Amino acid sequence: MGIVNIDEELHDQLRRASRVSCRSINAQAAYWIRIGLLCETNPTLSFAEIVARELREAGVSAASTTGEPRDEAA
Repeated sequence: MGIVNIDEELHDQLRRASRVSCRSINAQAAYWIRIGLLCETNPTLSFAEIVARELREAGVSAASTTGEPRDEAA
């Protein structure tokens, strides 16, 4: 694991975002780095498409958050 030097303004934004998203500062930085990497390597996909794809690959389904019963046969 290494240390990344960032300017004070970016660190302040990172700290604020970490509070909103209930992540540690390090976890927020890792999230931004991962999303940035995914966006750069998939330039034809929107942010929403990338997040949806990552959630699907992790086995998360929007149906599981609606309170509606899941169709286990699907």
